[in-house]
Amino acid sequence: MVTRRTDPAEGRAALSAWASAPEEAKRPVLAPAVRHTLELFAEEFPGGAVELRVPPYAAVQAISGTRHTRGTPPAVVETDAATWLALVTGDIDWADAVSSGRVRASGERSDLSELLPLPGPRRTARAARAAAGQNRADGQNSADGENGKHGERA
Repeated sequence: MVTRRTDPAEGRAALSAWASAPEEAKRPVLAPAVRHTLELFAEEFPGGAVELRVPPYAAVQAISGTRHTRGTPPAVVETDAATWLALVTGDIDWADAVSSGRVRASGERSDLSELLPLPGPRRTARAARAAAGQNRADGQNSADGENGKHGERA
């Protein structure tokens, strides 16, 4: 069970602000957006087999399997804030992020391709962009692929 440290409303507001102007987002927007989405990921996929790191903002353990308590975990995924937010909102897919070097993933269960994007953050980003009259960075509009891989989970 993940202990929520980020106020969900603050996290959604920060994610919306990032989605509306990702290139302008600074630490006061990135920090709560990243923490909120990492907490959502860890709630959706509980466990301790993979450590997700988005320095300097946060790290969580997620995905069922072997749990580590000290030292380097058996699987690590590390990326920057912009890439993490793009992954959870569906702006970039896992394979592209890994092949471009924007994500470093090692160990068993570190392939998150089937787990991302997260539906809640994806909807939040789409709603923010629709309110601002924008399309997704990849040129798809907010009506494309609404259900994603995970259906309509919160």
